[in-house]
Parts: sequence; C-alpha cells; structure tokens
Amino acid sequence: MIVLSYIMRLINLVNRVIGNVFMWLAVGIVAVCFWVVVERYVLGITRLWMQDLYPWMNGVMFTAVAGYALYRNDHVRVDIFYRPASTRTKAWLDMVGVIAFLFPFAWVVWNYTFTFVQRSWRLMEASANPGGMQGLFVLKSFILVFAAVIALQGLAMLIRSVLLIADREDLVPDDYRYKYDVE
Repeated sequence: MIVLSYIMRLINLVNRVIGNVFMWLAVGIVAVCFWVVVERYVLGITRLWMQDLYPWMNGVMFTAVAGYALYRNDHVRVDIFYRPASTRTKAWLDMVGVIAFLFPFAWVVWNYTFTFVQRSWRLMEASANPGGMQGLFVLKSFILVFAAVIALQGLAMLIRSVLLIADREDLVPDDYRYKYDVE
C-alpha cells in the first residue's frame, strides 16, 4: 500500500509541476493577443504567425493542464450526488468512473490521434495560413500529452480510491483528500 501511495504522490507531483508551468501561458496568451491588436489597429501591420501564436498557446495550455485540473478536482461533476456522499462512496464512484470512462476515453484519444500526430511530424506540418507559424506538429502533439496526463491522473485517482476503500486514508496526502467530506 505504501508503494501505491508513492506512485500516487509522484503522479500528483508531475501534474502539479506541469500545471504550474503551463498555466503561465495564460499570461503569454493575453500579451500576444494584446500585441496583435496593437499592431493591427495602431501600427497598421499584421503578422499572420502572431495571429496563429495565441490560439496555439491556448491549445497547448488547456491540453497540458488537463491532468492538473483533474488533480485539483476542477472538472465537471454531478455534485448533486457526489458532494453529499461519504468518502468511501466517493472512492467507489471515482474508481468506477476512472475504469469505465476516463481510461477508455484516454485510450480512444491516444489511439485515434497517434497516427494523426505521427503524420504531422513526418510532414513537419505548419500553419495552413500563408506566412503563418511553423511547427503545427508540436501543437498537435499536445493531444497525446492530454491523453497521457489525464490517464496518469486517473491512475492516481484509482490509487486514492483503493487506499480509501482499504481504510488507509493515512496514505493519502491532505491536499488530495476529498473536499466536503460528510461522514
């Protein structure tokens, strides 16, 4: 059980680091978008690669931080049933949800986009816009990053559920316990 706790903590750490690094892209998105507007309406110039840059940054940020959002429990959930449930019931619900929905979803995303991303790398795909950004293949790779980080965090959720069902709440870090426990 202690080994499972270490694995869960390592996965949580990885997603916390990724989340804390990539969330700063939000600042970059605002800055680039602001500058594109200044260039267009004040300076009267347009650089298409900059117009590609901020939506690409947005895509990278949201796909990379998906595991972090799952770690923080910031995802959509039917709280009407989940919030008032006991810790043990939440653990069972999470276990079923991860096994029945999250893992299959991550597998489908990975499986169906892998060749798509591989093709993009082989072609060194760039923006379809003339004068647009190079490196669209890097952006498309973040679809695989998305699948990986949510699958990893799903594994951490599964481990947390096992520990809680086995009455080993002492092995679950305080920051990864359920909010609004009512037992």
